[in-house]
Amino acid sequence: MNENNISPISRRKVAEVANLIKTYDTKGFQTKVLMGIDLTVYEHDFIAIMGPSGSGKTTLLNILSTIDKPTQGTVTLDGQDVTRASNKELSSLRRDKIGFVFQDYNLLDTMTLQDNIALPLSLNGVPEKVCIQRVQEAAARFGLKEHLRKYPYQLSGGQKQRGATCRALVTNPKIIFADEPTGALDSKSGRDLLECLKGVNDSGQATILMVTHDPFCASYAKDVYMLSDGAILCRISRGADRKEFYDRIVDVQTSMGGDSSWE
Repeated sequence: MNENNISPISRRKVAEVANLIKTYDTKGFQTKVLMGIDLTVYEHDFIAIMGPSGSGKTTLLNILSTIDKPTQGTVTLDGQDVTRASNKELSSLRRDKIGFVFQDYNLLDTMTLQDNIALPLSLNGVPEKVCIQRVQEAAARFGLKEHLRKYPYQLSGGQKQRGATCRALVTNPKIIFADEPTGALDSKSGRDLLECLKGVNDSGQATILMVTHDPFCASYAKDVYMLSDGAILCRISRGADRKEFYDRIVDVQTSMGGDSSWE
């Protein structure tokens, strides 16, 4: 059955924020970055968060992924209120239920790609034979099987980012958080990565929340949430045609101030 035809009510909530407010206090001045945001991420969602520089999209991702804490509101991850979780509980959540994909890869130069991908499994005490099997399966999905013995300096930017994405997926987390995953890639490498992300999402293997400034990147998601001045301005949902979805994203982006205000 096509996931897009399934009502959200029948799917399990993976992450949720309610009345989310974030304020930063700098030298006695308060800056409110998020203005009471409500957002629910369901299993198998692929959500892109967009908005002009300063709209709060990265802050929202950081709070959802437990990197930052809200000033007010609740954050629930896999049914657990993370605003009330201890540091030990948060560490367990990050290890077992969250995968991260950053713009700058964060691969260890002294380890092969195989060992980089296997690292979170090794830290969790997964037996070596199981580690190797799961790494090879992930690498095959992302076209990296023949590169597993190479070190990061021997890989292209696109291969490194696909390797970092494999590392995020190899533990079978509840949700993947991606922060500008194509920001450091050329257009072909970025497109290859997005096709891989779309593939694992369409197959039901990953729930993804991605922050991006790029409408082409966002067009691979199922839903795009536009942020403006710390609030959700609108949601755009994909139909059958990704080109038409891209055009609608660009139209909304332009109505919010044009390309010049987006970074």
